Amino acid sequence: MIRINENYTKLKASYLFTDIARRVTAFVAANPTKPVIRLGIGDVTEPLPPVCIAALHAATDEMAKRETFKGYGPEQGYAFLREAVAAHDYAARGCAIEADEIFISDGSKCDCGNIQEIFSLDTRLAIPDPVYPVYIDTNVMAGRTGANVDGRYSGVTYLDSTPANGYVPAIPAVATDLIYLCFPNNPTGAVATKAQLAAWVAYAKKNQAIILFDSAYEAYIRDPAIPHSIYEIEGARDVAIEFRSFSKTAGFTGTRCAYTVVPKSLKAFDAAGKEQSVHALWNRRHTTKFNGVAYPIQKAAAAIFTPEGQQQTRALTDFYLGNAQLIRDAMAKLGLPCVGGDNAPYIWINTGRDSWEFFDLLLNKAQVVCTPGAGFGKCGEGHVRISAFNTRANVEAALARIASALK
Repeated sequence: MIRINENYTKLKASYLFTDIARRVTAFVAANPTKPVIRLGIGDVTEPLPPVCIAALHAATDEMAKRETFKGYGPEQGYAFLREAVAAHDYAARGCAIEADEIFISDGSKCDCGNIQEIFSLDTRLAIPDPVYPVYIDTNVMAGRTGANVDGRYSGVTYLDSTPANGYVPAIPAVATDLIYLCFPNNPTGAVATKAQLAAWVAYAKKNQAIILFDSAYEAYIRDPAIPHSIYEIEGARDVAIEFRSFSKTAGFTGTRCAYTVVPKSLKAFDAAGKEQSVHALWNRRHTTKFNGVAYPIQKAAAAIFTPEGQQQTRALTDFYLGNAQLIRDAMAKLGLPCVGGDNAPYIWINTGRDSWEFFDLLLNKAQVVCTPGAGFGKCGEGHVRISAFNTRANVEAALARIASALK
């Protein structure tokens, strides 16, 4: 008799976005004449930048010729992409990150979920609330938590993000080992200052902890005082792993390309207290379980670092931020407090009522899909997330519908 991993049975009955999809599908089936506008899941709508399309076509043509054909590539990613990332995303900001500390992958979601495999099961977790579900769910699957009681898993230090702290969690009073941080934040859209990140780096050093820093939305930062990378903070190389994605930067949600930075100076400890290289451990995991991102996709990703690519991706993120500004302005007119949308593509709205109730209200009365905050954690109750990822026409239509529904 084969047995299952019973940690899976501790998970909530359904994944947040699956539950949303189920409700929306039921509504559409019952109301086929009422078109729905989706501002819930953070999927992009605009085409890939032209420079990426050109690179994708050129690389595909290479695959048709024996002399330029590519088979298996390096699991860590081709040097041309890793070197471009190191130069443009890190050296240009004064961050000392080398190309061989960058691991190309098929998505930050995958890496955020998989990274926990290299740490022991008794690792003490610090996880924000509200939170991107992958952070907590993968640790539940691995067996690092107890049961879910009243909306929270036992054995986890939750980092509350509330209106009182500007949705940027405070340093916990207890020691932890593995700290998940996401800025610009998903779902709240909040950003952290250099001083706030420096406090986390100091905390990690004091407790010999590691920060898992998800900066998938850094391309939306417009405030020059806000850091784009944890490595802009002195000493972060010794305590942090960073995740980034091309999905929201350049529209690669369907083509899949991202990267994770694991500095060679980052250490963890075995049961005997001996230092171990986290870089080496991740390299072993990565090469064992991953065969690399397709060559044409990596060529398309590298194209965003050309002058034309930089201009086109900036225009793309500016477009979505334009949507976000419209949403913020509309919420202000409705008297609904919100954060995000200025340095992030998400707007986190304090609805003053049950978040699933508000979700159902917008779906049924406005045919607009948002994301209920309760699905991101206890601190998300009373909030919803609206995504700026859609066409301008759809955003404008959705806001008109919302205004009418909330009269």
